[in-house]
Amino acid sequence: MQIYNEPPSLGKLRRGLYRCRMALLRVAACQLLTSPDPSVSVVAVLEWMENARETGCDVVAFPEACLCGYAAGDDYWRQAQPVPFLEAEQRVQEAARKLHLAVVLGTVHWEDGEGPFNSLLAVDRDGLVRGRYSKIHLAESWPLPGRSLPVYELASVASCFLVCHDIRYPELVRLPAAVGARICYYCSNESGLLSEQKLSAYRAMPISRATENSIFLIMANAPANAHDLHSSSQSHGNSMIVHPDGRVLAEAGHFTEQLVVADIELSEATGQLARRAVDDDTILHDWMRAGVRLVQNGDQGDDRS
Repeated sequence: MQIYNEPPSLGKLRRGLYRCRMALLRVAACQLLTSPDPSVSVVAVLEWMENARETGCDVVAFPEACLCGYAAGDDYWRQAQPVPFLEAEQRVQEAARKLHLAVVLGTVHWEDGEGPFNSLLAVDRDGLVRGRYSKIHLAESWPLPGRSLPVYELASVASCFLVCHDIRYPELVRLPAAVGARICYYCSNESGLLSEQKLSAYRAMPISRATENSIFLIMANAPANAHDLHSSSQSHGNSMIVHPDGRVLAEAGHFTEQLVVADIELSEATGQLARRAVDDDTILHDWMRAGVRLVQNGDQGDDRS
């Protein structure tokens, strides 16, 4: 995995944007409820992948930890093992290759004997894994924090990632956008409708991350469960696709299980504001350039789970 040793020049960024000019991408956020059992949850994921492809989508994103229904109990995690998650991920890879559909999957993984990590798996249209992103800022006790800030080429577009509570830390989008990310995939399982005081911020933050960086943001959140509003496996819905100017192009309701779909014009994601934050001659100039060096470019694919 290559690490940027210095911030890319404006010329490099512009050359990257040229490749995106006049390119349309059909993106989807899947809002669904899942089970603590990965072998059960993956069946629902595969069905929604087929629906996404039938709708003509190039990429579909799923909610945070959707392979385990965002199971939060300590007993669950004391007994959890990597194999069921790996097997479910492999089924998603096979389906992605068959459907020619890129996927951002909310999952859990273990790495070098450590874990679990609350992570996203980025699978490209050829079924190859571009990499993982592990949640950095935790709001739960069971996972370990992620230690990398990657940009992956997914569906031929430089992309960055957030998991739930990460949305409250703007630099996690600003720095990848400054080095060329043009889409942010934000996968969450936020507090539910009973946490009414949080709902306005939940809607504002994804819009802010898109418009303050001049990139698209795709938010896949779990819906509310009308039969159990206290369950940890449900949230408040409102999955959305946000334009770089802050317009919400498509948005789900609170309770529906559905795909939120939009066609996005990639040339409209310029990353201009993120780039200015690094390049402008301000008191933060050196600090921002140092931050950019932390971004990892993991655009090479492999078939590892």
